[in-house]
Amino acid sequence: MNYRVTVIIPALLVCALSLRSADAVPDHAGHKPASGLKKELIADITEADFLKLGSAPKTVRITLVSALTANNGGMNFNGYAKGAAAYVIPLGWNVEVTFINPSPVPHSVLVVEREKIRKPQLGEPAFPGAGVPNAVLGISMKKVNFTFTASQVGEYAFACGFPIHALNGHWAALEISAEAKVPSVKLGDAAPREAH
Repeated sequence: MNYRVTVIIPALLVCALSLRSADAVPDHAGHKPASGLKKELIADITEADFLKLGSAPKTVRITLVSALTANNGGMNFNGYAKGAAAYVIPLGWNVEVTFINPSPVPHSVLVVEREKIRKPQLGEPAFPGAGVPNAVLGISMKKVNFTFTASQVGEYAFACGFPIHALNGHWAALEISAEAKVPSVKLGDAAPREAH
């Protein structure tokens, strides 16, 4: 059997199935935990950890957990997919990100311009240091920290850099705003919550 058939056909099947299941995303309250997770990585994580003020002035801490729930086939951050989690960060703030992937399936995160989520591969982060190393390879059952400065106003995304994951909805919205005074996050249909 030739290489194209043995590699490309299964890859296309996986893409088609993930796109099909991505259309039927339930409300977050009904999400079930994903299976096969390294639970000790996320044992103490609560929704309050998703967005907190840092210890230094104009610093915010964000925790992003891939595959926290089974929503969108596990391609989610903190249980939310397709931009249903929306972060707003004031211009000039430092952003300290803790990325956790408790799943055996490789995932990653990097900040990209919002329009890039429509591409199979995302390229380089929008800001220096705004992503995990080797995002295209992903990590499994690990935690990685990175820091960047929100230095340019615009519409961005925290997106999984593993090929086609962002295209299939594995991203959270990120706005860098000149008007915002305090970082905030809106999770699904809930009201936005400011960092404290």
